[in-house]
Amino acid sequence: MGTQFAIVTSQLQMEANAILNSGWWNTSDAHFNISNRCSWSSISCNEVGSIKEINIYFATRTWVIQFEKLNMSVFHNLEKLDVIGIGLRGSIPKEIGLLSKLAYLGLRSNSLVGELPPSLGNLKRLEYIDISFNNIHGSIPSSLGNLTQLEYLYMSNNYIQGSIPLELGFLNNLQKIDLSHNRLSRNLPIFLTNLTQLQYIEISNNFLTGSLPSNFDQLTKLKTLRLKNNFISGTFSISMKNLSHLETLEISHNLLNGTLRSNLFPLTDYGTSVDLSHNLISGEIPSQLGHFYKLNLSNNNLSGMIPQSLCNVFYLDISYNCLKSPIPHCTYLNPRNTRNKDVCIDTSYDQLQPHSHQKKNSKVKRIVFIVLPILFILTIAFSLLMYFKRRHNSIKNKHGNTETTNNGDLFCIWNYDGKIAYNDIIRATKDFDIKYCIGKGAYGSVYKAQLPSGKFVALKKLHSYEAEVPSLNESFRNEVKILSEIKHRNIVKLYGFCLHKRDMFLIYHYMEKGSLFSVLHDDVEAIKFNWRKRINTIKGVAHALSYLHHDFTSPIVHRDVSTSNILLNSEWQPSVSDFGIARLLEYDSSNRTSVGGTVGYIAPGKLFIALVFLFSSNFCMMHNMFIIQRSLGWS
Repeated sequence: MGTQFAIVTSQLQMEANAILNSGWWNTSDAHFNISNRCSWSSISCNEVGSIKEINIYFATRTWVIQFEKLNMSVFHNLEKLDVIGIGLRGSIPKEIGLLSKLAYLGLRSNSLVGELPPSLGNLKRLEYIDISFNNIHGSIPSSLGNLTQLEYLYMSNNYIQGSIPLELGFLNNLQKIDLSHNRLSRNLPIFLTNLTQLQYIEISNNFLTGSLPSNFDQLTKLKTLRLKNNFISGTFSISMKNLSHLETLEISHNLLNGTLRSNLFPLTDYGTSVDLSHNLISGEIPSQLGHFYKLNLSNNNLSGMIPQSLCNVFYLDISYNCLKSPIPHCTYLNPRNTRNKDVCIDTSYDQLQPHSHQKKNSKVKRIVFIVLPILFILTIAFSLLMYFKRRHNSIKNKHGNTETTNNGDLFCIWNYDGKIAYNDIIRATKDFDIKYCIGKGAYGSVYKAQLPSGKFVALKKLHSYEAEVPSLNESFRNEVKILSEIKHRNIVKLYGFCLHKRDMFLIYHYMEKGSLFSVLHDDVEAIKFNWRKRINTIKGVAHALSYLHHDFTSPIVHRDVSTSNILLNSEWQPSVSDFGIARLLEYDSSNRTSVGGTVGYIAPGKLFIALVFLFSSNFCMMHNMFIIQRSLGWS
């Protein structure tokens, strides 16, 4: 009995000394009493006075707290270590593996650095790990596969790299895993689908590649699957017939392709949210697709009609695809969420003058109601007026009206009166005053103009002598036709054009950040242009070039992709610009629809390799970019 008492006394004294020497607690406080440690809010003890829990939450410290200063080897009875948001520094000591009774390890929101010690694999009773929001780097130890009791694994918002180790496939009790916002690469592991207790998977914002495992439906308890912002490719083929508990599916901002199978979404739970936006998914939307709380299929290459079943979706976004009219008549479908080439034309002057058509239509209805008794006479007069108007308008564009004067001058703003729009632009720039010029090139200048609606546009005005070239008129129309048919979220939007003897210019959507070249050469902007924004820029340009090469009606080769021709908007989203101006000025070929290039042309594949070297010094990222290049079919 005496020996046992001596052992317990020695154990308690070692714990007390460890606390006194750790620097974790303020020993200079007048109320500090080490003998009363079991009554502190941050410490819990067992029946003999040995520490079994250390809990410190978001406590303010005026001194630096180092993890290594706490002698972990003496806390033989510690079951829970939960230290959150106290600015804990240093690395996780290897001695943590000596805490044989530890079941809960929480180190969230601190300033920890270094690599995860392999000794974590010795904690066989561990059920919970949270080291999120630190500065941990290195790879995930393969020894974590020994933690067969583990149920929760949170390691998000660190700098962990490498692959997800196969040994994690042994964690049969794992319910939630969050590895998001790290630098994990290589293929998404297939073993995830064998962890049948999983309810929550979050591995977004990494550099994962490969394709999706097709047997995700084995995870019958799965509620959340988030894999957005990676480089996952291949056909989207997840079957969800057994995923009756699924609430959230997010695989946006990847490189998924293929079509949506008709039996892909058999769910009828109105609480489910699905986000497959910003991918390369094509084909038609299945007619029975519906019954979701939220469905986001925007920024893909979907085509065909909009099915009536989408009326069953509470929140829907199918914008920036190639869908066709008509829009089904239901409450939740509106033009703002269905912006497509043939549904709600995105390149229209209506966007620059919001609600103008709604106001006109309302006014017309009132007038028709008032003058109904004399409608017959007005119809005859209107027919005569339209006859002369058609003769006056010699050119019709499928996107809108084009005005032609007696001198052969031509000016057009899609879906709006050309002369009025032209006058607005001349007034907005004060007849192209130099103070509105925001850039100059070899073949013209770019102006920023604010229209009466308050919207901004960019005007690319060619030098006056080009308008005197006789063959340029027809060439100009051919090139405008190509630009007006291109529709992609990462290709700059053309609003219209003007061609006559006095002025010749193109009207584009205004990109607030300017060119990628100017951003990279501006010290302040370059700092704001962080790694995540640069990766998204590369992905956006890749999507644009893939669309031009493989998804457009007739393949188009840009032939002049450079940092000067990649524009960024206020949200750092990229758009490829400058299609064919150099070709217009070299009108000596019979192939009038080809797009010309300029000196300094780089093939798309080589351009992206150059961009990677420009954007990052991390050599391991090159692997991912070669995968993108290969997946898009570039040599």
